[in-house]
Amino acid sequence: MTRSAQILSTGSYVPDRVVTNAEIDQLMGETTADWLVANVGIRERRWMSPEQTTSDLVTAAAQRALDKAGVRPEQLNLIIVSTDTPDYLSPGTSVVVQHKLGAVNAGAYDVNSACAGWVTALDQGARTIATDSAMNYVLVAGGYGMSRFLDLSDKKTANLFADGAGAAVLGVGDTPGFLASNFLAKGEYYDALGIYGGGAACPSTPENLAAFGPPRVQFVKKFPRTFNTEYWPKLIQGALDKAGLSLDDIDHFLFTQLNLRTIEAMMELLGQPLEKTHWVMDKWGYTGSPCVVMALDDAIENGRGPRPGQHILFCASGGGISMAASVWRWV
Repeated sequence: MTRSAQILSTGSYVPDRVVTNAEIDQLMGETTADWLVANVGIRERRWMSPEQTTSDLVTAAAQRALDKAGVRPEQLNLIIVSTDTPDYLSPGTSVVVQHKLGAVNAGAYDVNSACAGWVTALDQGARTIATDSAMNYVLVAGGYGMSRFLDLSDKKTANLFADGAGAAVLGVGDTPGFLASNFLAKGEYYDALGIYGGGAACPSTPENLAAFGPPRVQFVKKFPRTFNTEYWPKLIQGALDKAGLSLDDIDHFLFTQLNLRTIEAMMELLGQPLEKTHWVMDKWGYTGSPCVVMALDDAIENGRGPRPGQHILFCASGGGISMAASVWRWV
């Protein structure tokens, strides 16, 4: 039998604390609320409590996905966690999630492709199921705890980033679910946006902390405002060519949830109706790597999800710059 990965279920989680644009303005001492709604589409976001960390968010989203699939944690064979806000530099957040879930039979590893990470991990999960007969259930999850790395005096970052998690349970079937993926990177922008403190390049020594402060997310240098609209069409077309599909064959487009205006521009550029996409940044802010699966899960919860036989395209980009697209048939 030909093994093919299928998406059995999705789950998402956002913390309880709602942070409105008005509260962000108070915290920053800057008024950006109107600009943020008009230019980005964010109205509010969620931040985790002091007692929570990234693995807690991922565990909650994963448990919801498992419950929907009717899969017990101990049935999982593998856990892949995508995050660039890990609990620790080492060990990986995935092993913490494995422990918190009680997924005692699962292997675990992390993926860090910044905000393209979940789509990248999804591809790895699909290929693992296709090539390893011992892999029947793979959890592909993403977590974002960027509130821990915000500089509230930086109006370029403090009003965008949020916390949340999303997950998908992959299972095996003889009807193809996973169809194709495509990847691009523009490594010359590695030093444009990221968290540059705390790693080997700039360890958190007393001297570095005194000079640069604690690790925090930063826009260090500009990259083209039209970057996504320039590169996403090529990224998407590469995935579609591998899948043998056209743009019109795609029923649901799910993009990185950073900027609603970019999504609107992309759908127009692709010649596709806006009804084929879904967004959550207006209520959840920018949740990085898991934002695409969180958008899918929210669409499903609101009766706008895919029907059997329909095609889904995930498209994401993140710091580095890393880009990933993946095409699936909903079964």
